[in-house]
Amino acid sequence: MRHRTILSRIAFCSFALTLSIGTSLAEEPKKASPSTVHEITPAHTEGQGWAGAELASPFDRLPAKAEKIVRPAVWNLSRHSSGISFRFNSDSPTLTIKYTLTSGNIAMSHMPATGVSGVDLYALDDDGKWKWVSVARPSGQEVTFKIEGLDPGMRSYLAYLPLYNGVKSIQVEVPEGKTYQQVAPRKEKPIVFYGTSITHGACASRPGMTHPALLSRRLNMPILNLGFSGNGKMEAEVGALLTEIDASVYIIDCLPNMNGDSVATNTVPLVQQLREIRPDTPIILVEDRTFTNAWVFKSRREHHKKSRAALIRAYDELVSSGVKNLHYLEGADLLGDDHEGATDGSHPNDLGFLRQADVFEPIIKKALKIQ
Repeated sequence: MRHRTILSRIAFCSFALTLSIGTSLAEEPKKASPSTVHEITPAHTEGQGWAGAELASPFDRLPAKAEKIVRPAVWNLSRHSSGISFRFNSDSPTLTIKYTLTSGNIAMSHMPATGVSGVDLYALDDDGKWKWVSVARPSGQEVTFKIEGLDPGMRSYLAYLPLYNGVKSIQVEVPEGKTYQQVAPRKEKPIVFYGTSITHGACASRPGMTHPALLSRRLNMPILNLGFSGNGKMEAEVGALLTEIDASVYIIDCLPNMNGDSVATNTVPLVQQLREIRPDTPIILVEDRTFTNAWVFKSRREHHKKSRAALIRAYDELVSSGVKNLHYLEGADLLGDDHEGATDGSHPNDLGFLRQADVFEPIIKKALKIQ
């Protein structure tokens, strides 16, 4: 009996010791795997016409001097990183992109956080085609976007910055021992878009789905997105900044923020302003898209009629005066003809952006003499 009692005590003590060790091991914090951190700077990005000391913040779209040149609304919107991207090569199965947003307004009532504040990642497939990989889903200003389980092998990546938020800083982490190669921005002259909230990116579900981004991938050319939500009005102050950019083509798409009178007043002076400094650069004038519910609102149909008539008159006047390399894009079919291409009647959804890219592509190729 005493022998069994001693054995029981030994067994209990052994069990307790095992439990204690097991609990201790379970509670021991896991050590983070070592990684290398790569800071992204304007020297690595595409989609900015100015860089370095010219910028007030690393991922602004206009230079610091613009604060005293353009209206406050335009300046504030230019702090959004729409159209800015960077490229890199890596063989890592895990990529972690960490970034800090300038605003806590992560989403909008008609546009998700993935588009407003997300970083959108693409990669080249074996056939050299850009394909979507993943997008960040921000819930605050400090964002950690981690992609795990990527197929092995070296590949090229393309990351788009947020459309309707600014970025203070951004970095890419890869596990120690894995390759990370920053790809320098391309030297080709960019396609420059000057426009409204639609150009800015409303209401794309993610940054890679805007028509400027789609066209950049299709044409394999850098772009500059100078869309200013509610504030694309063919203003001379913005025109002066546009002339500083040695563009491959200027695309002027401001009619959604204008009416017939302002189109009549501003179009000819803006084109002449560009021509004075950039005499040979192609310019494309774009009509406003048709509201997808204009069929049931006479006021909207009348608005389109007046603004488009004013733009075509301005185009004819410019051509008659001898302006060369000027192109015209009609707006009636920019969102399609089935009334399904917009989120709110005005701003394209992803389908609408895809359709816009389809309509823009041929005229851009014509202007650039691309087969």
